[in-house]
Amino acid sequence: MSTGKMIVRATLVVAIINLLSRILGFVREQVIAYMFGATNVTDAYVVAYNIPNAVFAIVIGALATVVVPVFSEYAAKGQREEAWRLFNTVITMVIIIFTLVTIAGIFAAPLLVKLTAPGLSTETASLASRLTVIMLPILVFYGLSTVFQGLLNANQVFGIPALSVSVTNLTIIISALTLGGIYGVDGLAAGTVVGFVLAALMQVPKLKKVGFKFHFTLDRHHPGVKKVLYLVMPVAIGTSLNQIYLIIDRVLASGLAEGSISALNYANRIILMPITFFVLAIGTAFYPTITTLAAQGKREELADTVLRAIRMVILFALPAGVGLMVLATPIIKLLFEHGQFGARATEMTAIALFFYAIGLVGQAANIILTRAFYAQQDTRTPVKLMAVTVVVNLVFSLLLIGPLKHGGLALANSIASLINTIMLTWFLNKRIPGMWNASAMTFLLQTALATTSMAAVAWGVNATGAGFFAAYGTLGLAVQVGVSISTALLAFILAVFLLRMEEAKMITEYAGKFLRKLHPSKG
Repeated sequence: MSTGKMIVRATLVVAIINLLSRILGFVREQVIAYMFGATNVTDAYVVAYNIPNAVFAIVIGALATVVVPVFSEYAAKGQREEAWRLFNTVITMVIIIFTLVTIAGIFAAPLLVKLTAPGLSTETASLASRLTVIMLPILVFYGLSTVFQGLLNANQVFGIPALSVSVTNLTIIISALTLGGIYGVDGLAAGTVVGFVLAALMQVPKLKKVGFKFHFTLDRHHPGVKKVLYLVMPVAIGTSLNQIYLIIDRVLASGLAEGSISALNYANRIILMPITFFVLAIGTAFYPTITTLAAQGKREELADTVLRAIRMVILFALPAGVGLMVLATPIIKLLFEHGQFGARATEMTAIALFFYAIGLVGQAANIILTRAFYAQQDTRTPVKLMAVTVVVNLVFSLLLIGPLKHGGLALANSIASLINTIMLTWFLNKRIPGMWNASAMTFLLQTALATTSMAAVAWGVNATGAGFFAAYGTLGLAVQVGVSISTALLAFILAVFLLRMEEAKMITEYAGKFLRKLHPSKG
């Protein structure tokens, strides 16, 4: 199988699994919204949930980035057993360090809440502190789960690690409906911890099959441990800067109207769906290829591969972002306006979604652009640019929070993401000269024109359907949103063909292959 076909197949597999996870993630948010609405209770839950997740993203997220290349390096040298010994030490360190952090965090829970959400009322802050104590053990199991995922991926196992996220979401859904109904939000918090425990444990049997045997080992002088720590540091700095985005939003939103934190959280969940479903799938599939090309010094092929990845991402993310802007209110109403989630919560969340969607294409492109730097072993440039981006985000947040409230925080996030895209593109083009050529500029113009036609169709169909389907309740709203999205998608594809974009040929080829598989006798 050719490299291109392998990349496409890997992208499709990861995308499908990610889609399942995101669907369950949405159901999870719907269930939480149904049970608890967008109130001080959900504000407290979101704050408490994000405290261990912030630590995870900074440390374990960085560790996950280097697990695969380090393990692969040992495996390539025929030293698989040595690799397992190395990661026995890494896993032992994760258990010890995160257990100590968890214990310290339990005693410091009120302080952690005060630091991350200083504007909460006394009652909400007290609830958030209690929920933080319950959920801090997530740290240990989230850390283990992520390291396990990296090790399995390094051994060409992708299904079980990806499905572990779905298991977590499913457990939280069940907990919200059962424990949440009996013990309130405390039950939901406890069920959330169980979800992360199961996500780690379900990967253990597959790890054993690929040769892993855990021994509590702490060989701090192992050369591989030093290498892991060396590689983790710059990535950890970058991910910690990225977390400041969320902290800025939480801190500033905590001083706004009740439900602002929850509205931003729900809207952000929707924005993350296209990114997780498609963009991360592309990034996962392309990363090994561009890393190899960079190592071989094939700069022309590297530029072409990176540009193709970015084109795929933009062709998906730009219309997705504009579509979410046009259909923000009906989408939020359909997904969340049930139970305790009322019209006010819908309006607040739709505003946040509209402004977050402006920067969706930037967030998506940044994933590919950053990995293009990492593929060339340049981890410093993305970190420096992220530091600038955080400052930009803070400045615009302070400027926009007055007139736009929580919507201003979402817009500031989008502006910062787009500026980061511009900076990453500028510096990457210096490292890979000629990557952005006349053809790339033509592509951007064509995509913008196709997206504009799509937006006009989405707005027109939605406006017409709003009056026609209003009498049919939730079912009518579902049809209204479904028809709006479907016709907008068809309009976009038609525009791609009319503009004779290169991607039109690709769509035709894959459609032909799909039809031939359905009817092999006619192929």
